[in-house]
Amino acid sequence: MIGIDLGGTKLAAGVVSGDLVVHHRAHRFSRGASQSEVLDRLVEVVDELKLQNEGESPIEAVGMGIPSLIDQSTGRAVMSVNLPIADVPIRDLMTERLGLPVALDNDGNVAALAEQRFGAARGKKDVVLLTLGTGVGGGIVLDGKIFRGATGSGAELGHITVLADGPPCQGFCPNLGCLETMASGTALARFANEFAEANPDSLLGQELAAGRIVTGATATELAHDGDQDSKAVLAKAGHYLGAGLVSLSNIFNPEAIVIGGGAAAAGDLLIGPAREHLAKFGLSPNKELAQVIPAAFGAEAGMLGAAALAFVEALDEPLGEPLEVS
Repeated sequence: MIGIDLGGTKLAAGVVSGDLVVHHRAHRFSRGASQSEVLDRLVEVVDELKLQNEGESPIEAVGMGIPSLIDQSTGRAVMSVNLPIADVPIRDLMTERLGLPVALDNDGNVAALAEQRFGAARGKKDVVLLTLGTGVGGGIVLDGKIFRGATGSGAELGHITVLADGPPCQGFCPNLGCLETMASGTALARFANEFAEANPDSLLGQELAAGRIVTGATATELAHDGDQDSKAVLAKAGHYLGAGLVSLSNIFNPEAIVIGGGAAAAGDLLIGPAREHLAKFGLSPNKELAQVIPAAFGAEAGMLGAAALAFVEALDEPLGEPLEVS
C-alpha cells in the first residue's frame, strides 16, 4: 500500500506492507498551496514512491487521510478548515489519476485506526484520538470500528467548544473557543506570544525582543529547560485540553484517549494538566476508565493508518500481525 497523510502544513507518504513496516518515504509541503496544487502534490508523491518501489512487491492500493469532512457515500471531501479543499470528489479523482484503488478518510480517523490496531491503544475496542498540530484532529474507534457519523463527517473533535466566548477558530470554522483554538500548536504559539508581549523581561519576552519567532516549540523547549513561565503557558493549553477530555470521556466512555501530533512533544507539561482537569471534572466511572496516553506512532500515525485503511477497505484484506510497540 501507499499511505498518505495530508496535513495543514505538510504531506507525508510511504510504501507500507501489511505488518505496517514502512519501506519508502516521501514528503511535500502543503501550507499555502491552492486546491489544484494540493491534488497535484498527491499525484507527485505517489509517482515518486512508485519509482522508489520499482522491482519490489507491486503497489496495490492507496490510502489517504486528509483534514477534511468526508462524505463516505460519494468519496467527496466536503470542506477543510486548514486547506483549500471544498466539494472535491477525491476518491474517484485520485483513482482515475493514479490508476489504483483509493481508500479515503479523515486524517484523524486513520490515525485513530493505526493507534487502536497497532499502537498505544492496541487491544482496546473503544478509543478516542486527538492530534495536536496546526489544528486539532480527532478520530474515534468504537467497538473496534471507525465511527464516522451519518455521512462520514463526524468526529470533528477539534471543533468542540471549550470556551464559549473564546477567540474565533482558525481557517474556515465559524465557531468560537474551539478545542483547536485553545489547545493546538497554533494555540500554544499564540499563548506564548501573548505572554512574551506582556512580559518583556521573561525568557519568552527576550526571545521576541531578539527578533526570533516565538512558537509553541519555543515554549516547549524553554519549559523542558525549567522556565516556569513557559511551563505556565503549556499548562494553560493543557487546561483547555482537559476540558475537551472531560466532554469526550463523558460522551464516549472510552478505554483510552490517545494524544498525538507535534504539540504533544510537550509531554506531561501539557498532558499532565489535562489529566488533572479530567480527574477533577469528569464523571465516574468514565474518568477512571479513560487512560490518557501519548500516541505510539508520532508523526507517522496518519500515514500508517491510511495504509491500514487501504488494506481493510480498498482491498478488503486482513491486516498482518501487529507490530510490538515499545
